[in-house]
Amino acid sequence: MSLEIKVPTVGESITEVTLAQWLKQDGDYVEMDENIAELESDKATFELPAEKAGILRIIAQEGDTLEIGAVVCSIEDGDAPAGDKKTEAPAASAAPVAKAEDASENPDSYAAGTASPAAAKILREKGIDPSTIKGTGKDGRITKEDAERAQAKPAAPKAEAKPAAVAAAPVVAGARNERREKMSSLRKTIAKRLVSVKNETAMLTTFNEVNMQPIMDLRSKYKDVFKEKHGVGLGFMSFFTKAVTTALKEWPAVNARIEENEIVYSDFADVSIAVSAPKGLVVPIIRNADQLSLQGIEKEIINLATKARDNKLTIDEMTGGTFTITNGGVFGSMMSTPIINAPQSAILGMHNIVQRPIAENGQVVIRPMMYIALSYDHRIIDGRESVSFLVRVKQLLEDPARLLLEV
Repeated sequence: MSLEIKVPTVGESITEVTLAQWLKQDGDYVEMDENIAELESDKATFELPAEKAGILRIIAQEGDTLEIGAVVCSIEDGDAPAGDKKTEAPAASAAPVAKAEDASENPDSYAAGTASPAAAKILREKGIDPSTIKGTGKDGRITKEDAERAQAKPAAPKAEAKPAAVAAAPVVAGARNERREKMSSLRKTIAKRLVSVKNETAMLTTFNEVNMQPIMDLRSKYKDVFKEKHGVGLGFMSFFTKAVTTALKEWPAVNARIEENEIVYSDFADVSIAVSAPKGLVVPIIRNADQLSLQGIEKEIINLATKARDNKLTIDEMTGGTFTITNGGVFGSMMSTPIINAPQSAILGMHNIVQRPIAENGQVVIRPMMYIALSYDHRIIDGRESVSFLVRVKQLLEDPARLLLEV
C-alpha cells in the first residue's frame, strides 16, 4: 500500500510552492520523518519530510510549481536494502560510543552521501558531485561543513578538471551566449510586489544626512566592554533601530498602514530588516523592537541574519512588520530611494559612510557622513510628518546619549 505525500499548508497567504530540489532519488528507501525534498514558497524555503518509511516514488519534478495539497510523491511499502539491514543489526548491539564513532564510517547507510539542504546548495553552486564527498554527519550524511571544506580544497575537484576543460573549450572570445533560468517563487513575488507598490501608492522620498562621528566615537570607546558583557558586537543597525522606534512613537502615522478605507495605527514597533539571502532579498522582523535594548536588538539581528543566510527563516519570522530599515551602504550605495515594503507605509534607507567636508561651528571640518532616505506613502503620511520623523532620527543618531536616556 502506498501513501501520497502532498504539499502541506505553510501559511494563510501561500497558495503555491516550487519544488526546489529532491534530497532523495526515485526508488530510494526513506525513513519516516526523513527530509526528502526542499520546497520554496514566495517567502521561505522549507523541507518536506517522509510521512512513513518505505520506497520513494517521485511524481513532481524539480522546478514544478505546485498548489497547496498537490501530490509531490508517494511512498510504497518496502524494507530497507539488505546492505542497510546488515549494518544496522551490529550497530544496535554495539556500545553507544562505538556507534557514535562508526556512524560516519558506515558506507552502506541510506543516509551516506546524502547532503543536507545547506550542503547541497553549496555543492551545487560549486559544481561538486555529492557522491565524491565523504560525509561526517550522522550515518555518513554530508553536512554544510563538509561541503565548505570540499570547496576549499583544490585537490577535490581535480578529477573533474579534464571534463571541465573540455566543456569550457567551445567558449570563445566575443561569443554572444545567453542562458535562461526559471524565476523562483521568491523572485516572482518580489517583482510582483515592487510593481504593485509603485502603481498603488503615492510614494515620495525625503532625504537628510547624519554626522556619524558621535556614534563611531561611542562604539570605539565601549565596543570591547559591550562585547565582553553581552557577547555581541555593537553595530550601527542597533542605533538606527532604536532611533526609529523612538521617532515612531512621536510620529505614529509613519508606523501606520491603510486597510481598505481605514488607517490602522500600531502602538508597537515590529521593525523589518532587509537582508540579502542566497535566494534573494528577505525581510525578517524584529518583534517589539521598541521594547528592546541595544544588545537585545543586536542579538536579534544576528539571529535573523544567520537564519536568512542558511535559508532557515520561518514564515512567521517574515510576516507582519510595521516599518522597514534597509542598508544599501554595505554594498557601497551613496544615495537611493528605497521602495516601500507593503502594506507598510514607510521605509528608511541607510547608505555608506563617506568622509566629507561640512561646516561645523563656523569652520570647515571633515566628518564621516551618511545620507539617509525615507520613502513614504503620501496618502497616509504628510510632508510635515515625514520630514519631522527623519529630522528626529537624525537628532537621535547625532546625539546617541538621547537613545539611552530616551529624551
